[in-house]
Amino acid sequence: MKFVVNREKFQKALQKVGSIIGSRSMLPLLSNVLIQAEDGKLKLCTTDLELRLSTEVEAEISEAGITTLPARKLTQLIGSFTAAEVNFDIDDQDHAKISCGTAKFTLHGLAAADFPEAADFEMIREVKFKQNNFKRMIGSISYAVSADDSRKVLTGILVSMKDEKLTLVATDGKRMAMQESVLENTSAEGDAIIPLKAMTELRRLLEGDEEVTISFGDKLCSFSAPGFTLTTKLIEGSFPNYRAVVPAQFKQEIELPVQLLLSKIETVALMLSVATGFIILRFENNQLQLQGSSAEVGEGIDTIETAYEGDVFEVSFNPVFLSDPLRNTDAEMVRIKLNDPLAPVALEAGEGFVYIIMPLRKK
Repeated sequence: MKFVVNREKFQKALQKVGSIIGSRSMLPLLSNVLIQAEDGKLKLCTTDLELRLSTEVEAEISEAGITTLPARKLTQLIGSFTAAEVNFDIDDQDHAKISCGTAKFTLHGLAAADFPEAADFEMIREVKFKQNNFKRMIGSISYAVSADDSRKVLTGILVSMKDEKLTLVATDGKRMAMQESVLENTSAEGDAIIPLKAMTELRRLLEGDEEVTISFGDKLCSFSAPGFTLTTKLIEGSFPNYRAVVPAQFKQEIELPVQLLLSKIETVALMLSVATGFIILRFENNQLQLQGSSAEVGEGIDTIETAYEGDVFEVSFNPVFLSDPLRNTDAEMVRIKLNDPLAPVALEAGEGFVYIIMPLRKK
């Protein structure tokens, strides 16, 4: 197996697929990148058995073949070289002689025959979506995914297609984030729960306004765009009825600047001594007053002018839960919708985004 490849392009390709390589894998092959040389291209692939990520890079191939090489060491080597092109000569023992300018190295690989094969994938439905839009949707809700493995379905993001709308939902049982967008030129319908790790990796890969093709199977899902294909196992089970969580109506609605509210929350929260602390939002006389205090640190109060009319209204929140949606939106204004101090509160920011959070009971 022999080929010559542009160093910078090869380095970018290795960096693209190298992120899912585990540092403590029980299977040595899972620390390697599969490299297949044929038809003027190098096909690179990595997997952790849950995710499978592949990309391609052009190369001058004098002898086709396939091997696996240690991904991290190979990436480090290529990154340390300075010449424009890298030459590879790989023998039958998967020992790769690598030269670049004056540098000459030998890197020991493993046989490609033992590299995990891609699982059979029969597509049930498919949809195309703008990369930058899907990336924005993931970022607007992914913080609300549960870290508790006891409810597996909550450790992923629901992707739901219905009535020509694409809906992404994340919840940890205490809050729920939902982002909707219109689907064009498709009648595909169905639900799938994508693991958070896959969605985080996908968000890293997505860029620009080209389309990403999302293909759903029974137990697998793949995302394909120019430059990569990512395949992931789906989480099996039934996602909670997220629509039932959103109250049918609200008694009060207040609109505030996102960055101003976020700044006030973060400042007042400095007076809390532990993560279980809470801040109080007090609405009265066209003002929102934010209060935070603890015996160990002190207390703080700040206010925002707002068009609130009615009786005094107090509600308490975990400041992290309250600030997360504000920190992850590009909207300028947020609408806070209220009923009573113990009822779910809704935050809406930008088109199609809804965040439901439960107030805390003050002791």
